[in-house]
Amino acid sequence: MELGLVGLGKMGGNMRERIRRAGHTVVGYDRDPDLADVAGLKELVDALPAPRVVWVMVPSGAATQAVIDELGELLDPGDLIVDGGNSRWTEDEKHAAELAPKGIGFVDCGVSGGVWGLEEGYALMYGGSDEHVAQAQWAFDALKPDGDNGSVHAGKVGAGHFAKMVHNGIEYAMMQAFAEGWELMEASDCVTDVREVFRSWQDGTVIRSWLLDLAVRALDGDEHLDQLRGYAEDSGEGRWTVEAALDEAVPLPAITAALYARFASRQEDSKQMKMIAALRNQFGGHAVETKK
Repeated sequence: MELGLVGLGKMGGNMRERIRRAGHTVVGYDRDPDLADVAGLKELVDALPAPRVVWVMVPSGAATQAVIDELGELLDPGDLIVDGGNSRWTEDEKHAAELAPKGIGFVDCGVSGGVWGLEEGYALMYGGSDEHVAQAQWAFDALKPDGDNGSVHAGKVGAGHFAKMVHNGIEYAMMQAFAEGWELMEASDCVTDVREVFRSWQDGTVIRSWLLDLAVRALDGDEHLDQLRGYAEDSGEGRWTVEAALDEAVPLPAITAALYARFASRQEDSKQMKMIAALRNQFGGHAVETKK
């Protein structure tokens, strides 16, 4: 089988390689000519036999919209676009509606696996009609981990990215819990080897997980994480998860708190804490610290 792949960064480049290892042909395009197999999207489309499947792996938002718009003018009825980036599910509905009058199918696919996906496989959550999913099933099968799990038709268009969004929200909360536990033990005088406590949890405990394994790996490289700054970005999916929860009136206290913790990590000097310090001083005469 043959696939067009747009975007050959860390994820896209490894996905191209994994699909090729499965015995399929991948024609890749990237703005970096050193990574690309063809010079542009037109050349990519011309290189594929009909009906074509083109997988898009570019940043969400304007970049994804631009690629889908251009592909919409180049592809033919019966062709299919798969958006495997981190697009918001509401954008998927818009893309599908724009492409449908042209007879071009659309499937959204949430992809998890990061830098480990090439060897371990990628967890895939995809949304779309049965017909369009079946058209790309061979690619999903090539990318997924070995075994029966790791790949799911989550529902209609948008369901794949919605499921991946919720996955990332859960990931936020799990990482925050590990981080808080680690900091508490680091602050305690009675725990003398926090790294080895984390390592001991890898077997036999209810919190053993891949994230725990990665935490131990990180601590093996930098036992007290002295080389890192306590600053964490967010991809946007945590925000979308909280926004979706508001829309559905579903309480997400752990995920919401984890998102806010990332916001707090970016503050050198908290304005909120300035107000709290000022109020404590006003009502109780508590001491405040002033800038030097």
